[in-house]
Amino acid sequence: MDSSLHSDITLRLAEFNFKPKGKWLREGVCPGCGQKELYTHAESPWLLKCGRLNNCGYEAHVKELYPDLFDNWSNRYPALPAKNPNATADAYMQHARGFDLKKVSSWYTQESHFDQRKNIGSATVRFPVGTGYWERLIDQPHRFGSQKAKFKPGMTYQGEWWTPPTGGLARAKEIWLVEGIFDAIALYHHDITAVALLSCTNYPDKALANLMRTQEGQNCKLIWALDSDHAGRAYTLRWIERATEEGWTCEARQIPQKKKHKLDWNDMHQRDRLFEKDLETYRFHGAMLTAKTPAEKALLIYEYDGKKSEFHFDFKNRLYWFKLDIDAYSKARNMQDDSHDADNMTEEQKRHAALMASHNVRPIANCLPKPLYFQENRITDESWYYFRVEFPHDGIAVKNTFTSAHIASAAEFKKRLLAIAPGAMYSGTNAMLDRIMEDELYNIRRVETVDFIGYSIEHGCYVLGDVAVKDGCFYELNNEDFFDIGKLSLKSLNKSVSLRINRKADEYRRDWLDLLWTAFGAKGLAALTFWFGSLFAEQIRALHSSYPFLEIIGEAGAGKSTLIEFLWKLFGRGGYEGFDPSKSSLAARARNFAQVSGLPVVLIESDRERAEGNNPHVRSFDWDELKTAYNGRSVRARGMATGGNETYEPPFRGSVVISQNNAVNASEAILSRIVHLNFDRSEQTKATGEAADALKFMEVDEVSGFVLAAAKREAEVMETVKERTPVYIDELRQEGTIRFPRLIENHAQMLALADALEKVVRLTPEQKKSLDTQLRRMAVERQQVINSDHPLVQEFWEAFDYLDGTDMPKMNHSRDLSLIAVNLNHFVQEAAEKRQQVPPLRELKKLLKTSRNRKYLGQRPVNSNIWGKDGAGKTVKCWIFENTR
Repeated sequence: MDSSLHSDITLRLAEFNFKPKGKWLREGVCPGCGQKELYTHAESPWLLKCGRLNNCGYEAHVKELYPDLFDNWSNRYPALPAKNPNATADAYMQHARGFDLKKVSSWYTQESHFDQRKNIGSATVRFPVGTGYWERLIDQPHRFGSQKAKFKPGMTYQGEWWTPPTGGLARAKEIWLVEGIFDAIALYHHDITAVALLSCTNYPDKALANLMRTQEGQNCKLIWALDSDHAGRAYTLRWIERATEEGWTCEARQIPQKKKHKLDWNDMHQRDRLFEKDLETYRFHGAMLTAKTPAEKALLIYEYDGKKSEFHFDFKNRLYWFKLDIDAYSKARNMQDDSHDADNMTEEQKRHAALMASHNVRPIANCLPKPLYFQENRITDESWYYFRVEFPHDGIAVKNTFTSAHIASAAEFKKRLLAIAPGAMYSGTNAMLDRIMEDELYNIRRVETVDFIGYSIEHGCYVLGDVAVKDGCFYELNNEDFFDIGKLSLKSLNKSVSLRINRKADEYRRDWLDLLWTAFGAKGLAALTFWFGSLFAEQIRALHSSYPFLEIIGEAGAGKSTLIEFLWKLFGRGGYEGFDPSKSSLAARARNFAQVSGLPVVLIESDRERAEGNNPHVRSFDWDELKTAYNGRSVRARGMATGGNETYEPPFRGSVVISQNNAVNASEAILSRIVHLNFDRSEQTKATGEAADALKFMEVDEVSGFVLAAAKREAEVMETVKERTPVYIDELRQEGTIRFPRLIENHAQMLALADALEKVVRLTPEQKKSLDTQLRRMAVERQQVINSDHPLVQEFWEAFDYLDGTDMPKMNHSRDLSLIAVNLNHFVQEAAEKRQQVPPLRELKKLLKTSRNRKYLGQRPVNSNIWGKDGAGKTVKCWIFENTR
């Protein structure tokens, strides 16, 4: 092993707490079982194994554990044109693939590939193939998406194969047909003659015809050793049938797949798994794949293992049960000994004949239910086994959960199977099901879960529908419905929020920013800044302990809904604006707040009042419910259905957006948590209308790439927020017009996020200057709102002062000159008589509690100073305020 690579790997292996013992590193903590049984070779630590082979069997190659060390070969081993122009390719072949350069160094050349569209390049390892070539990209190939290798443009390889330059096919008694060139080279290192088809879909009819024309080729056996995935297995059966019809003798070889990473022949070479005992295993799995009947497959399993007289197995996506009748087997063997043909049969033939006469195979399910992994929600103490159910017909496989109760009895298993998979039937017994689950669930994979969509701060990962983003890299949902992210296996249990994100960069429209600027100006960019910051709300709260709310108000037709619905499209959510908290129960609101993380929760039309039935009281949303959401704490707690005193208090992980016609009427504590935007129709023109229409009709797939671009730059964004927020806090403090600390921090965060936004989209100098000015103006205006009363409250006090007079009090019932006591019914009556306009009493009662200039103190009965006889005041229920006149 190269010294620099060895040094880097050894540093990483420190996480397992190995102890050096001679030539080995031992007593490492095994990730599979947690025991100190992990070991590896000290000088060549390529493979890590757990010593508990039967109880754990953990095994991992360092390429799987630390892929970044095997990702950029040009930096670690640059080519030297004068000495070794193939230095990078040589290092890749030796260290990444485990090949002996003395055997293969002349088979390839080092070349390069450059993607003009993405403006990125990579060194390649190139092999001649027919009249063209095939080359593997070796420098951070994930940057190129699914393209990790390429052929010469315009070439075709259909009907041909790649062969090692050493020749010898005409003399081979067996030829292994594999998919990849590296697979063929790996087998060559173990004296196995192999050719590469370059794709499982390529049947080498031309190459086989050439081989057939040679004298030795007619007696050659073809070993079909394609990959062990669904496509490889299907084409193995297809090509064996075709080759057999053409006169070839065929067998199959298959690698059993038990790990989350698909293993190929190159992996087996690197794991020293190509010895005779290993080849026998691959021969057995190949024979199972090509078995013609369920009985044939069952006998193969029994003869290979020989330990169980009863077991389950699958055949063509049906579940079967094998049982050996021991008495019948003994009787058959005794009869063989007494027969005249006994001397002409080998012991193996006798055994096989007795097995044929004494076994029983019965179908127990007309489908194939397969447990994939175990998932749980530790907070709610709920858990499930995730199953895939496949059918022998062309029906699409079904994937769903089974609880422990479902798999504990045959009756419940049958019911659940019928409920999730149309027509699926289980007819086995309880004992059979117990045996099946005992085998299938042993050491089953565990997948971590989150019950929301968005950013998981515990895992440092964005889960956005069918794509995840972690450390700047994208991961797609795998075939088993979870994200396989290095050592992390993660999935979301949330099904309420649906995001549709387009990963195709060439379909991402960037003109939306200019349309947003034209339609909504600096206010639109301010809303975009908050929306963008929502992606990082969890990280910002971890840094500053808070993230503000956004309030968007304005008259009807001002474009609030158009703006919000478009901003949702940037995050991959189409046809959605928000929910009305006034129409929702407390439980529904709590669930809406808990189902997203790093995404906005939009409250719409929550200023609307309505009476229910004969109830005269107004039902409206209490904004104080949101106080704890500002700091990321739970908005609701509920008791757990356990015997203890546990509660479930999910933290708030998203951001809050309030969209309504009127401004929020709430306490100072709520108002100071808000950054405010007021839209109107005063600046609407034909151009702004056309731009707004363009945004309205823009498809989600055209702009949802924004959320990926933003999440990918998480580290850069947070570094900017961390550096710039303290700078803007100092600037806003020095201006002197903003005195409320919370307002300063809120708008400083927005200013810092505006700087970070430029790392994702290109703002013109005019746009950036207008955005900064708008955010600073919002801070000043918010301070003014907090300092002053609501306009309706101001109107009330103007009317009160007019009605109360200056000489003798006519409205103030208080005998204490430092207080004002007003009876609202009395006030409305006097105002009507004097033809004074006053707000509706319902609205007034709600707003007077927020009075600031004359602080609201409560409601209580007072001895009236203006009602009564002979100085004996009448008791009147009044609203009490401080008297600042």
